[in-house]
Amino acid sequence: MKAARFDALIVGSGPAGSIAATVLARGGARVALVDKAKFPRDKACGDLVGPRGVQLLSELGIAVPGAMKVDDMIVVGPTARRVRLPCYPGRTYPGHGFALRRVDFDAALREAAVDAGAEAFVDRAADPLWGDGGLEGFALASGTEVRADIVIGADGASSRVATAADLVDSSRVLWGFAVRGYVEEAVDVPYIVLWEPTPWRAFPGYGWLFPGPDGCGNVGLGLGTLSSRAGAATAARELPAFVRTLRDHGLLASAAPAPTLGGWLKLGMVGTNPARGRVLLTGDAAGLVNPLQGEGISQAMSSGRAAAQAVLADPARAAGRYRAYLANTYAPYQSTTAPAHRALLPRPRVVSAVGRALTAPALGSLLAPGWSIFWNDLLDGAQPTVPRAVAAVAAGVGRAATARGRMRDWFTATLGPASDDEATNPRSAPARVG
Repeated sequence: MKAARFDALIVGSGPAGSIAATVLARGGARVALVDKAKFPRDKACGDLVGPRGVQLLSELGIAVPGAMKVDDMIVVGPTARRVRLPCYPGRTYPGHGFALRRVDFDAALREAAVDAGAEAFVDRAADPLWGDGGLEGFALASGTEVRADIVIGADGASSRVATAADLVDSSRVLWGFAVRGYVEEAVDVPYIVLWEPTPWRAFPGYGWLFPGPDGCGNVGLGLGTLSSRAGAATAARELPAFVRTLRDHGLLASAAPAPTLGGWLKLGMVGTNPARGRVLLTGDAAGLVNPLQGEGISQAMSSGRAAAQAVLADPARAAGRYRAYLANTYAPYQSTTAPAHRALLPRPRVVSAVGRALTAPALGSLLAPGWSIFWNDLLDGAQPTVPRAVAAVAAGVGRAATARGRMRDWFTATLGPASDDEATNPRSAPARVG
């Protein structure tokens, strides 16, 4: 049986895995980048990359040809009222994102990783391989054994790495499912639609119509299913009705998108330990998807870079350093919004009321700038303005409302200084969440 040894094995060549591979390879590490798909390959996604993602790519010097610049977003409420959410430049990020099909975006990132020196395997991670320090690799479906000092799971919501390393408590995970298709119509600005299939009965998620760089639009529905994975068919079943609503609102002329593609999401970090021992989880594998609006690409790339930097700094203590990064960067927001997601999802009438209030003519316009900053998790690094102050108030109210509860306790216990490597190095231990 063929065997190979590397400094790091990364399973999954999406944004998180490719960025991790690029940073590691540039740092001199021998990197195996394993993905079961031959690139280019497609993924279900809204195809938008937020301002933090744009900044990260700029810092790494990675160009993605064909990207279409987007900035402000329009939210369409249950009564068809519209509110524009401005996209302000921050101190640490630009005032825009971009749109690019995932089939092209992911291929560009993977190419950057290979150009940096990562060795790509088109193969499936089949059987886990164990060593004295725990999980140290996988036997691939082709029969090759790939072992490494560090294993990084970047293999999506249903992560094989996370399962093998026993890092997921399925009873706590907040699942989501999204389905998307393309329409042959130009879309000028991103639309988020707070949809009600019937009056005062909000859809348990939201719909979207986003621009595409090739004169097409990306249309889709995403919904939350809490800890169950039984509701995926709902999004696909309701998509034609949602498209009819877009037509009724004057946003689309097409009858229906085709073909469609669906995929699972893991929201709000909760239920997944992102790092233990020699195993680190990034992107969707770690649940790094915004529970309020479903963004995940920027978080995936940021976590991939942070995981790689933790490994390069000190492989023996990479898990502690990486958890500290997540505790300080994402947990304050996720530990507030994940409980809100869980509380609101089973209450469609409450969600309808909130959607109507936020898009009411006077209130919606007043709150929109601060709402944009908070909703898109852009408070950290925002310019010191009135909208930032409004977002800070919203964040403070959210923290107070979720300060006590099992979910907050889970964040603190999981991301706190619990392992031996952090205990011997207090500087690498994360602070208490929230």
